Amino acid sequence: MSNFIVGLTGGIGSGKTTVANIFAAYGVTLIDADIIARDIVKPQTPALVKIVERFGNNYLGADGYLDRAKLREKVFNDSTAKQWLNNLLHPLIRSTIGKELSAAKSAYCLLIAPLLIENKLTHYVNRVLVVDVDEKTQLTRAMLRDNNSQTLIKNIMKSQLPRQERLAVADDIIDNTVALDKVHKQVEKLHQFYLNLASTK
Repeated sequence: MSNFIVGLTGGIGSGKTTVANIFAAYGVTLIDADIIARDIVKPQTPALVKIVERFGNNYLGADGYLDRAKLREKVFNDSTAKQWLNNLLHPLIRSTIGKELSAAKSAYCLLIAPLLIENKLTHYVNRVLVVDVDEKTQLTRAMLRDNNSQTLIKNIMKSQLPRQERLAVADDIIDNTVALDKVHKQVEKLHQFYLNLASTK
């Protein structure tokens, strides 16, 4: 298991994946809650069977995979459905996160989770790293990336901590409104810092 765990978070459209991939280039193990959330609802999984029983076959694509965009639209407009889904998926996600953290081999590893703070995943980590952009940039980037409506992106943003509250919890912050080479420099500096922390822990 890694000596030291850094929780990487940020609002939708902030560029968490871009930043995480720069860390990965240094050989840092990434444990991504979003990827885990996708894996536990792959075809034939017990979780997907339960989702289809609850919401119907029309939430499956032609390939048998969950239509995540359709389900996201549903749960962000129906609090009961959202609660039911969270109750089903969160314990499975936490269990898998625990296993992957135990298996991580790099000096320190990153736990990447959009809702790291909201879902109280901070108890897994030694430090919280926030990738930060302003709300307008979030909205623009998320709409371009996901091809989703402004209303849906705004609803997702409302379900996440307000920017200032997220920054208040941060131990470290990466400004992702700057040019990519400057983001690389911020990551390089933090990478050295985390290696030092991991070696003295």
